[in-house]
Amino acid sequence: MKVGIVGASGYSGEVLVKLLLGHPRVTLAAVTSRSQAGKALATVIPSLRGADRGLRFVDSDAVALAASDLDLFFLALPHGAAAAYAKVLVAGGKRVIDLSADFRIADVATYQKYYGEHPAPELLAAARFVLPELTAPEWKTEAKLIAAPGCYPTSMLVPLVPLLKAAVISREHIVVNAYSGVSGAGKKIEEMYLYVERAESIKAYGLVKHRHLAEVEEQLALHTGANIVIQFNPHLAPMRRGIATTITVPAAAGATLAQLYATWREAYAGRPFVQILPTGESPDTAQVVGTNRVDMSAVHDPRTGNFVITVAEDNLMKGASGQAVQIMNLWCGFEETAGLI
Repeated sequence: MKVGIVGASGYSGEVLVKLLLGHPRVTLAAVTSRSQAGKALATVIPSLRGADRGLRFVDSDAVALAASDLDLFFLALPHGAAAAYAKVLVAGGKRVIDLSADFRIADVATYQKYYGEHPAPELLAAARFVLPELTAPEWKTEAKLIAAPGCYPTSMLVPLVPLLKAAVISREHIVVNAYSGVSGAGKKIEEMYLYVERAESIKAYGLVKHRHLAEVEEQLALHTGANIVIQFNPHLAPMRRGIATTITVPAAAGATLAQLYATWREAYAGRPFVQILPTGESPDTAQVVGTNRVDMSAVHDPRTGNFVITVAEDNLMKGASGQAVQIMNLWCGFEETAGLI
């Protein structure tokens, strides 16, 4: 199967390139970038010297891509820009997996509250938000356009959804503190992302109304049947890759740590990319970078009555490109783990 990446010169695009070049079931046939058009892939991504299969960046011409013989496209573009390509590619009969936020939120009013005017509301009915471990399998036959989840939301939804559905935890007073590597902001030149600003420094940002909050709360409501409000406190951490998330939530009346773990094990039995660690063994971003895993564990604090859940993932893998490849594998009938670790 031939696939292409639109916007392949960014951080998530670069990871997608590497994953797809090594994938056993697909051929990476097109990589696009308006700024890098005409350049050899290995010139822009030097780590691929000798392994780029002669690929060159081409211009991001949506009409030409829709007329090509490629079967599926990944959109590794900023929100707003991705929708313009999705319109043309979906109309051309192509499968599309979007890594931006354009189709993650089903409610137009909610999208507008966090992002502004929606660039393609007419496509929302055809789009499906897919977190493979949680989304009902009907998406594989119904979808024309897939919205891959964000990095922060993945680290929150995977641990929380089964516990909320099983009433092991409270629906109220959920507090999330999450820490992201700088690559989560993409390739941009801004003062706060400069090395001298971030080295040996950590800071909170986007408090009260971070954009991923809309995605998380909408998905929690869809999975549990009731509105759930969380306190989300994101932080920028002095590391290139990785997300560490700590969730503090009251235990439901009578709920035990053993019940929490039993709920997780039942929900994720046979799912290769969710690793449940023993209680007291906190996940470490260093152990998940380069993998498509979510590692998670929990402890119970008898003094406060809270469960404290800790989660780690690679923001560019399970939080972006790896998850997109996992979605492709399931959508196309490949092994879920094909091309991934």
